[in-house]
Amino acid sequence: MFRTALRNVLAHKARLLMTVLAVMLGVAFVSGTLVFTNTISDAFQKSSAKGFDQVDVVVTAKVQEDVGDRIVKTPGLTEALREKSAKVPGADSAVGVVSGFTALADKDGKLLGGGFQSQGGNYWGERDARYPLVEGHAPSGADEVLIDSRTAERAGYEVGDTIRMSVDGPVLTPRITGIFTTDDGNVAAGGSLALFDTATAQRLFGRTGTYDEIDVKAAGGTSQTALKTALDAALPQGKVETTTGQELADDQAEAISASMSGLKQGLLVFAGIALFVGTFIIANTFTMLVAQRTRELALLRAVGASRRQVTRSVLIEAFAVGVVAGATGLVAGVGIGAGLRSLMNTLGATVPDGPLVISPGTVATSLAVGVVITMLAAWLPGRRAAKIPPVAAMSSVHAKATTKSLVLRNTLGALFSAGGVAVVLTATTMEGSDGQVPMGLGAVLLIIGVFILTPLLSRPLIAATAPVLRVFGVSGKLARQNSVRNPRRTAATASALMIGLTLITGMTVMAGSLQKSIDKMASSAIKADYVVSMANGHELSPDVEEKLKSTDGVTSTSPLRNAPARIDGTTEYLTGVNGSAIADLTDLKVDDGTFKVGGGQVVVDEDTATSHGWKAGSRFTVSYEDGGKQRLTVAGVYEGNELIQGILLDTSALAPHQEDPTDMQVMVKTSGGASDATKDRLEKALGSNPAIQVQSKKDLSDSIARMFTLMLNMLYGLLAMAVIVAVLGVINTLAMSVFERSQEIGMLRAIGLDRRSVKRMVRLESLVISLFGGVLGVGLGVFFGWAAGELLGTKMATYELVLPWGRMALFLLLAAGVGVLAALWPARRAARLNMLAAIKSE
Repeated sequence: MFRTALRNVLAHKARLLMTVLAVMLGVAFVSGTLVFTNTISDAFQKSSAKGFDQVDVVVTAKVQEDVGDRIVKTPGLTEALREKSAKVPGADSAVGVVSGFTALADKDGKLLGGGFQSQGGNYWGERDARYPLVEGHAPSGADEVLIDSRTAERAGYEVGDTIRMSVDGPVLTPRITGIFTTDDGNVAAGGSLALFDTATAQRLFGRTGTYDEIDVKAAGGTSQTALKTALDAALPQGKVETTTGQELADDQAEAISASMSGLKQGLLVFAGIALFVGTFIIANTFTMLVAQRTRELALLRAVGASRRQVTRSVLIEAFAVGVVAGATGLVAGVGIGAGLRSLMNTLGATVPDGPLVISPGTVATSLAVGVVITMLAAWLPGRRAAKIPPVAAMSSVHAKATTKSLVLRNTLGALFSAGGVAVVLTATTMEGSDGQVPMGLGAVLLIIGVFILTPLLSRPLIAATAPVLRVFGVSGKLARQNSVRNPRRTAATASALMIGLTLITGMTVMAGSLQKSIDKMASSAIKADYVVSMANGHELSPDVEEKLKSTDGVTSTSPLRNAPARIDGTTEYLTGVNGSAIADLTDLKVDDGTFKVGGGQVVVDEDTATSHGWKAGSRFTVSYEDGGKQRLTVAGVYEGNELIQGILLDTSALAPHQEDPTDMQVMVKTSGGASDATKDRLEKALGSNPAIQVQSKKDLSDSIARMFTLMLNMLYGLLAMAVIVAVLGVINTLAMSVFERSQEIGMLRAIGLDRRSVKRMVRLESLVISLFGGVLGVGLGVFFGWAAGELLGTKMATYELVLPWGRMALFLLLAAGVGVLAALWPARRAARLNMLAAIKSE
């Protein structure tokens, strides 16, 4: 039986090629994901570990917990504490470290380093071992700065150049006095690092006289653990914490690994989708291969082979196919991993240098996935073949499914579908994240149910195409009949395409609806012409609002200033606003009381009011971050949204209790309304700062639209793998269908059907099957998009379902294109059959 199985594999090389390709693509996606994420993670970890070479123990201030109604701020580390750390037995030196966000501009005034990875810090003394200078000298004073070598190379900066930068809003224009190298992970990832002298850095980052941390270097012969013990004994207990450099490196490595796990899981989900789609092709292929060898298997049974041996022979074939597909998929995956790393570098997301990481786990996973998926998909056809009695197989009695099996299949499919719909509908009534798991479970049940019911659905849906197919005469009629001749095969082929289009359509519906809802939210909640913020979401200096106030054409402004506070023993975040202007800048619906902010009067959103049991006229005591208390009155309760929510109070009440106030955003209203000229005037008033963005409501919507478009395009690219696998499935099905119908096609040719008509027949059959899968996929996608939107609607009052009719039509055209493309080779093969040889074939 083993030799028979191997002979059958070698005898059907062409037929198994598509199956190998389908499995190989899925395995390549899996192995490529593992190679890519392992390579990136390893490179960042090694780069990060180098960054701790000059650090043996780090001293940080101990985070203080809230005490009663007072928020205790974490104290800074003083110069006296640094000097004490440097004198501890076993310490060689101690460096005070200050850091914070610092945006750099290129020579064209555009933001460098992606914003989020743009950092600044202090250069220690005349020589800082952490940052070796490759050119120039140490900075001195507010007008001098150092930049890292990667940023200098990327932007074309040299020593002596003036560079534009921003810490919290206002533009700084220091001169570059030196360029240094660093192993900082953020810089390796494409970010930037600027260094000032210590006094300047402390002033810019609001750490006057203090440090964020103290890095202690051990003397020769002293271990990190021994130095840590000495520091713990010498420094004030309960005020500071000490951590060894090795512990920090390990924590950083763990954090990098955790951050990569999300990317890895996301990519593996799409690899799983491709493999899931591939199982339909594998099952289809082995079902047809087994059907073609029915008499052969019957003879084997007749001469003594057991059912188990027949099943085993099919599984051996599957094992051989899986090993080949797994091995080739692994090799292709290594190429995909290398390509993805190169793509990231091309897109500007710089990755540290390092070798490709092909771990034993990646190799084992790739081979296991290829073999297990193939054998699981082939098990059912093998078991089905083994159960056919030899006499029945020889007389082809087994060819049609029994009424009992069809009833059982349809009943099971109906139960799964009904259960899936019920669970999804139930999930839509739940609140936010509570409905996510039921929604996912219901979606899986419904997809399984529809797949089981697809043979039943194929007949009426394909029959609906009869009027169109009649236009193509005999070829159209034969195509329709062939499409429903084997409903199970048609179902498996169409389902592969259905799954891909379900996901694509569902995501498109959700993205379009979310975009519309956010547009609606922005237009209904904000009356301001512009919203000013940092490009990376960091805080703005209050100086920004002062400059905007004095700009020509500006009629009113208001900051959105967040500050922690204690209310009824819990921490709440207050939002400071300009009480006299906020009503003119926003359009928030008030459900209770009036929208009045000023003095001791505040307005709160519905959720906050409900959680505290407040209504208009309610009074409460707030404890500010400096320990000061104030009695406030709720003037009104408004409907909050993603843009504005929480407790709004006047900045005049909040400012006295803030040591270092910062704004998240500034809303601006102008006399002439939003225009290019007004926007340009505001940007110039802020010094044409690359770190600050001035956005109108249209700009806000466009930026969100770009984000959704980018995400959708990425998802389309990832799901393209599943569509490619589906194309292979259609090709495979048609090719084997043509082989099965060789005698029939020969007879049709003999009675006058020309080659062109034969080609048309196969193409129309492929087109009908693909459109059948496309219609099911688009229909399910719309349903899931609607259901997910209903779930989101519980948290977003402006949510509105938007059906992208144009894109859905495009998806159906894509399905049709898949059908036409997939039919090219099988149709050509069918047309080239020798009619006499085909008639004589069995």
